[in-house]
Amino acid sequence: MRSGGTLVGTRARLLAAARAEFAAHGMGGARVGRIAEQAGVNKERIYGYFGSKEQLFAAVVAEALTEHAELLGLPEGDPGEYAGRIYDLHRGNPQLLRLMMWESLHYGTGGLPNARQRAERYRATVDALAAARGSGSEETTGSPATLLALIGIAVLPAAFPQLTRLVLGLPEPGAGSAAGAAAEAGADAEGWDDAELRAGIVTLARRMTAHP
Repeated sequence: MRSGGTLVGTRARLLAAARAEFAAHGMGGARVGRIAEQAGVNKERIYGYFGSKEQLFAAVVAEALTEHAELLGLPEGDPGEYAGRIYDLHRGNPQLLRLMMWESLHYGTGGLPNARQRAERYRATVDALAAARGSGSEETTGSPATLLALIGIAVLPAAFPQLTRLVLGLPEPGAGSAAGAAAEAGADAEGWDDAELRAGIVTLARRMTAHP
């Protein structure tokens, strides 16, 4: 008879293998057989645990978003530093961003799994942002658009590294001596100075959320 620990371990291995597979290939390109092989189980276990590939994808995204929320926490104090935390989180956890982009492509404008629970989490974040910023009109302190704007400026460099390089006028990776000089100057793998870009995002976020 299988123990509860074995069941939890198998499910955890499947989720870990599926996260890597979905992040790399998306819902359409992911293969159940590869996930099962990486997890060291028969692929029928996937259907036993999750029912379908799409339900497995939903479980992977839900787990990743829960981890994201726990690591990020709610806004408190300086909204600029909150934007900096978002930037740090996505730069350090590229799989999460890829999963969310694949989710957007897969579902488009259709309904999302667990949409109500996810919307409630964002509502709590909007409320926390308003509380952190103190008094002011609802339009400038508690607007969901404010949170969207903070997420947007913080996530864009990780979501579109090619656009970031072009806007900042940086050399393409492997572009010879210029790229080597950038690396020696402290730039990261995408060619930009991470600390400088983060500081710019924090400053912009503070300006965006300043009370009129």
